[in-house]
Amino acid sequence: MTFLKTLSGFLRIEHTFFSLSVIFAGAFLAAGGIFSARLFVLIILVGTGARTLALALNRIFDRKIDRENPRTAKRELPSGKMSMNQAVGVVAVGSLLYFVSAYLICPLVFLLSPIPIVAFFVYPLMKRFTSLCHFGVGFSLALGPMGGWIAVRCSFEDMLPAIILAIFTFFWISGFDIIYATADEEFDRRNGIFSLVARFGKERALFVSKISHLISFGSLVFLYIVSFRTFFAILPLVLCGYLLYLEHGSFGQVDSTFFRTNILIGFMVLFFTLAGIYLP
Repeated sequence: MTFLKTLSGFLRIEHTFFSLSVIFAGAFLAAGGIFSARLFVLIILVGTGARTLALALNRIFDRKIDRENPRTAKRELPSGKMSMNQAVGVVAVGSLLYFVSAYLICPLVFLLSPIPIVAFFVYPLMKRFTSLCHFGVGFSLALGPMGGWIAVRCSFEDMLPAIILAIFTFFWISGFDIIYATADEEFDRRNGIFSLVARFGKERALFVSKISHLISFGSLVFLYIVSFRTFFAILPLVLCGYLLYLEHGSFGQVDSTFFRTNILIGFMVLFFTLAGIYLP
């Protein structure tokens, strides 16, 4: 039980909702509704495997930085609660789950499956050399809606709705990560960690975050215009915009409410998609 508790803290399973919600939104868009239970389960498995792999790599690459940062020193690797061998084992299990599930979905998904892995390796390293590191995180998760689309259709045909969702995800997560970086502003500046917050200061960085979230909401409005135009999709669309607005009402304060708000945003995007498909 102790190891399971440690593993849960290491992986932050609840954060999987960020990626799964937009992956399923892309999948439902591609199907125009419901799809097989087999594919539903495989998408959960491939998304969980990808998230497990990505977060484990992030924790491994950042273990020395986390050890020096008072905010993160109690994380599983820097505190010694989890060994490097165990962390590498988590990477192996996540990789196996990801690649096997991708293989079982369709040949094209398996052929494309290394692309997210490259992104997972690159984005944790970006904070060491560029203040644009936040957009690396956004790019990694933006692959989700397009992956969901391809999982259903096994082709690139008519992918515009998924691309629009990917644009939303890119700017949503990038803006989210900028706000998250405000918690480490002074530490990052003292230790040469690159972020927009450390380079330009909190106020300017949060302005970039606001612009990112404005673009992300605008992309959802565009998706509504080109794909839905249904009355009942308006409510989750407006709620999503309101939740994005609330993120900035606390002036970038990062706490449990902040993460819950982003999980709700993911669900609102999924409900927005389902309402656009099923309701008049």
